[in-house]
Amino acid sequence: MALSLSVAALGFNAPLPAAVASRSAVRMAFEGEINPGPQGVYDPLGLVADGDQEKFDRLRYVELKHGRICMLAILGHVVTSAGVRLPGELSFGLPFASVPTGIKALSVVPAAGLAQIFAFVGFLELFVMKDVEGTGEFPGDFRNGFIDFGWDNFTEEEKASK
Repeated sequence: MALSLSVAALGFNAPLPAAVASRSAVRMAFEGEINPGPQGVYDPLGLVADGDQEKFDRLRYVELKHGRICMLAILGHVVTSAGVRLPGELSFGLPFASVPTGIKALSVVPAAGLAQIFAFVGFLELFVMKDVEGTGEFPGDFRNGFIDFGWDNFTEEEKASK
């Protein structure tokens, strides 16, 4: 019995993977980044293990943009689940109030409506939600010199804390 337990316990003592060495290289390559975390940059897939700054900046940009889109999607789901709907009809004979929430809505929305949603999201992706070089003050600044809700009035310490 004791022998079988000790043999079973050996299964939990696996050797360290070779990727651990590359994490220290990533940590050194992006050491000056804002809030890299206590272990350095979190990169379990080794996407920036080579230390390529341009690739790191692109991945960070994409993560920030898609994270904000996900936040808006959750907000939209919460609002529609609470019963808040647009007045009128989505299409002829289909009022907004009768459209279910979540994934079930895809079965009710007409194909032309889904095509319009897809086209609109594509338009936003290609022309609106992009990072215009030279206008961003920090990673994730998608204002592109257009919207300013007082950010320019903050001191550098206030900007860093936000």
